[in-house]
Amino acid sequence: MKLVAKTLYGLEKVLAEEVISLGGAEVQAVNRAVTFNGDKELLYRVNYCARTALSILMPIDEFRIRSKDDLYKNGLKIEWDRIMDADDTFSIVPVINSPHFGHTGYAGLILKDSIADYFRNKSGRRPSVDTTDPRILINLHISNDLVTVSIDSSVIPLFKRGYRQEQAVAPLNEVLAAGILLLSGWKGSSTLTDPMCGSGTIPIEAGLMACKVPPGKFRTFFGFQRWKDFDEPLFEKIKLDCDSKIGSSPVKIFGSDISEQAVAQSRANVSRAGLSDVISIEVADFKDLKGVEDKGFVFLNPPYGQRLRPDELDGLYSMIGTTLKHNFPGTTAWLITSNKESLKNVGLKPKEKHTLFNGALECILLKYEMYQGTKKHEKF
Repeated sequence: MKLVAKTLYGLEKVLAEEVISLGGAEVQAVNRAVTFNGDKELLYRVNYCARTALSILMPIDEFRIRSKDDLYKNGLKIEWDRIMDADDTFSIVPVINSPHFGHTGYAGLILKDSIADYFRNKSGRRPSVDTTDPRILINLHISNDLVTVSIDSSVIPLFKRGYRQEQAVAPLNEVLAAGILLLSGWKGSSTLTDPMCGSGTIPIEAGLMACKVPPGKFRTFFGFQRWKDFDEPLFEKIKLDCDSKIGSSPVKIFGSDISEQAVAQSRANVSRAGLSDVISIEVADFKDLKGVEDKGFVFLNPPYGQRLRPDELDGLYSMIGTTLKHNFPGTTAWLITSNKESLKNVGLKPKEKHTLFNGALECILLKYEMYQGTKKHEKF
């Protein structure tokens, strides 16, 4: 089968590496996605194990159109009874960039009609639309005149791991947190500190990586479990195989936050993830902290501009630079922010820069290597 794993902008390469490690063939990174070939076992395995995938799509047809009518006609040719029955429910997610459609929802309605008419012509009955909890979720992608119709094997986005029920303001997406860790080169062999941990997403994703816990372990549902050809014994075998690799972390992971409420939320999420013996969460102000060991990693996700005044932000970023330089020598620090203006106040020269997105928010991820006597450099 040809499969498509969707991800966040900037994480395509790390997801491609994950898919290759899981057994994907002909893996190719494209915009916000990775395409690859694999069988049913790989489809299940990538859903259960990929840390930077948002969803896994299985394309069922691809064709070109010259008009709206062509979408209906070609939709009618798809063998929908191989996918679902007349008494099933379905929903369509349209992603449209085409001159043939001025309104995204209209293309979805046309495909819905073709599905309904396909079943009505065959049996006189038709499946119903359910946008809340559909049995089958269909992805309709139209780019200019190229149409790709896919079935979503995840349904609930894969960043919804299941361990985070408590969250702070503007929490970091779990897939983005895992992607930052993979981009950083942190391998679970160095101490990790997150001194502005919020609801604990970065420490928890790091803990899962260090203990080799599959990110899908906490989920109770994947879309493919409702498919007509779902192979439950195969899925149970994959889960047993992946879960058998879970072990203890070789390193300690530290999180802290100046907010007592955030620390309480973080501790609750750490406990749900079963990582209380791996991750230590404390109330602390970053400026009072010191690095626990040379060659450790520090990850920072400072409050965004929506939560602090500009003068407060400038002071915060200045404090970050000063604290890293004086209290964390020998460490590698990674900072993600959407506030490029305040970055000049950090006063440190980054070794790497990556553009990423946290939801719709464009962010920049920077790497700082902390040596004694780091100089102030570079404007943003």
